[in-house]
Amino acid sequence: MTNIFSNLPSNVSIVEVGPRDGLQNESTSVPTDIKLQLIDKLADSGLMTIEATSFVSPKWVPQLADASALLSQLDLNSGIDYPVLTPNMKGYENALQAGAKKVAVFAAASESFAQKNTNCSIAESIERFKPICDAAQKDNVLVRGYVSCVMGCPYEGNIDPAVVVEVSNKLLDLGCYEVSLGDTIGIGNAGMTSQLLDTVLASISVDKIAAHFHNTYGQALANLLVALQYGVSTIDASVSGLGGCPYAKGASGNVATEDVVYMLDGLGIDTGVNLEKLIEAGNFISNYLNRKNQSNISNSL
Repeated sequence: MTNIFSNLPSNVSIVEVGPRDGLQNESTSVPTDIKLQLIDKLADSGLMTIEATSFVSPKWVPQLADASALLSQLDLNSGIDYPVLTPNMKGYENALQAGAKKVAVFAAASESFAQKNTNCSIAESIERFKPICDAAQKDNVLVRGYVSCVMGCPYEGNIDPAVVVEVSNKLLDLGCYEVSLGDTIGIGNAGMTSQLLDTVLASISVDKIAAHFHNTYGQALANLLVALQYGVSTIDASVSGLGGCPYAKGASGNVATEDVVYMLDGLGIDTGVNLEKLIEAGNFISNYLNRKNQSNISNSL
């Protein structure tokens, strides 16, 4: 029997985004101590990169108003990476003061989404990131880039992959070590993922690309399998499928980390994550939020 999965990476790095990208869209207020317990449980499962919070204005994201207090209570020398989102220079300065060693900036492949999400054009958002990236280089802080709406936009429909390449290259030129491609509204399918990566990887090295897929249409795992076949070896996921997007009505959460790990385990791909402990973490935060765990594997077990 032919092994159709012979070209998959042997190891995959999972970037856990639940504490930031997941919780930011939850209406139930989550106190700092619960967030810290969640992060501790995620770390105990073996996850080595956990996006902890966002240094954004509390006016816009009150759920993450405790960013400085949260980050200051994490062991930033433990060997686990705790990147934080810094949408502007003020956010970066606050993150640096709290001890951040990795930060992230986010752009969009849709002009309409950029205006809704950041109140500026794509080009203007890139300009805002220049001083952050310049300062980060001097401060020995690593910067990750996000590109939203890489396969579809709630306002513009399908997105031209060439625009994704353009925005991604601009972020890499600023000094981002990696660009995470986000299917923000979860509209992508396997064919769209293949078309996107054909275009992106024609000019960008695969080791600079991560996959960040939402599961609105139930296609995230299929899309990730396609990405793996292209050699993508960094995957963003959110424990219990937490999240959504406040600027994309109807978008569900990221693909559940538990489901991703289960799929990767089945493919013989090493993640270093203990699935049982990960499920415990997902159940912990789901119980606190009084909501159903969105992970299929967690519900099955």
